[in-house]
Amino acid sequence: MTSNPLNPSNGDEEPQDPLAEMLKNLMGGQGMGNIDPAELAKAAGLPDDPNLLAQMFSQVQAMMSAPSDGPVNWQLAHENARRVAASGSDPSVTAQQSREVDEALRLAEMWLDQVTGLPSTGLIGRAWSRAEWVEETLGTWKRLTEPVANSIANALSAAMTEQMPEEMKSMMGGASSMLQNMGGAIFGMQLGQAIGALSAEVVSSTDIGVPLADLEMALLPSNVAKFGEGLSLPENDIRLFLAVREAAHARLFVQVPWLRGHLLGAIEAYARGIHIDTSKVEELARELDPGNPEGIQEALSQGVFMPQRTPAQEQALEKLETALALVEGWVDELSWAATEKMLPSAAALRETVRRRRATGGPAEHAFSSLVGLELRPRRLREAAALWATLKDERGVDGRDAIWHHPDLLPTAEDLEDPKGFSERRKLAEASDSEVDDALQKLLSGGFDEPEDAGQSIEGTEDTDGAGESGKPGDAGEESGEAETGDAAGNGENPKP
Repeated sequence: MTSNPLNPSNGDEEPQDPLAEMLKNLMGGQGMGNIDPAELAKAAGLPDDPNLLAQMFSQVQAMMSAPSDGPVNWQLAHENARRVAASGSDPSVTAQQSREVDEALRLAEMWLDQVTGLPSTGLIGRAWSRAEWVEETLGTWKRLTEPVANSIANALSAAMTEQMPEEMKSMMGGASSMLQNMGGAIFGMQLGQAIGALSAEVVSSTDIGVPLADLEMALLPSNVAKFGEGLSLPENDIRLFLAVREAAHARLFVQVPWLRGHLLGAIEAYARGIHIDTSKVEELARELDPGNPEGIQEALSQGVFMPQRTPAQEQALEKLETALALVEGWVDELSWAATEKMLPSAAALRETVRRRRATGGPAEHAFSSLVGLELRPRRLREAAALWATLKDERGVDGRDAIWHHPDLLPTAEDLEDPKGFSERRKLAEASDSEVDDALQKLLSGGFDEPEDAGQSIEGTEDTDGAGESGKPGDAGEESGEAETGDAAGNGENPKP
């Protein structure tokens, strides 16, 4: 019988799946035992529908056998995100929903005109289904997660290679490309699962505080309805309040062009410095009991693949959280100012949104565990208080002028002491002004001669003339002695 490296014989003329054999060895050579595949899928956070699982793993096999452009299989992430988004109730947006969203966003723009100096965006409001949200935002998700995703995929691949017995490595032979793609396929599935789950929670394109879709302003009607469940508030009020928040986000990111790149760049810089502790992955592969699905679920929930943060990363994360808080705090303050006299339920909706953003939903927690990045503005209330203080001190235009340049943004210290921000800024501006004045004086030659140069020179001449003791007589005597000595040295007789 001819041996096929992709389907090795087990001695009973029955071919075996090399992937199953490898998983067996990864589990300490114990085989899959009595583990229930459905329980394993549940522990990994995958759906428990057998037909859906069969379809997913069929695609995974095809993906792993095909070449990949990088460590992460983004095609699989995309398809899994779409599948998860559509697994629940995700009806297409109706014409009436589109009209309601468009009208809400138009009215929101009018209300915002009264509370900010930043001009309107002119964007057309959109109503998205969850699947449309996935399509519109996946490119930005890729940009945000690719650095850490590559690290995780490489760690998975390295761990599997390390744990594979030597005979298994030789058996895989020409299937090495499958092994190289396995880590990317696994992470792609998990990332797609997390993004798809997020699509069921977000209410707009900027709901997480980051503009996932550039130059877009959109609400998700089905999620807006879900948000309002249990609030006992008018549906129209809820839609209008969320529309004001979306329009405020869009106005800020459109009229402050550097801000989107600033936030996304900060996230990318943070993610690039993250590394995965491969020893934890290898330890998991050695110690897990395949007959104990609860143990697998517990290990995964503890974030075995979660990136390890360095002190430098902690500092970068603090700066990122401060920037996110400033954005959310500004939107919170403007939304309140625009709606407090228009919507009777504005105060209740504001508090609901604040708590929701501070705690995050299940899908957001799952995404955080997966990539080690939380996009929640922990200091939203402090930031809102800072913007309110700046409005009282500087007016609307003065408050919004802070967004003119990233160097003008408040710091974490300013969030702790909002009322001291202006005083600290005055001192900084005064210091900068003094440096500018000194530089201008230097360039104009003002430092070549001090202002009291004439007086200093005259005083120096008088002092020299008076001698060290300052007495005229002493100076004259010293001068006479010097003249006598010079004359004698030249052979001349001194005059009487």
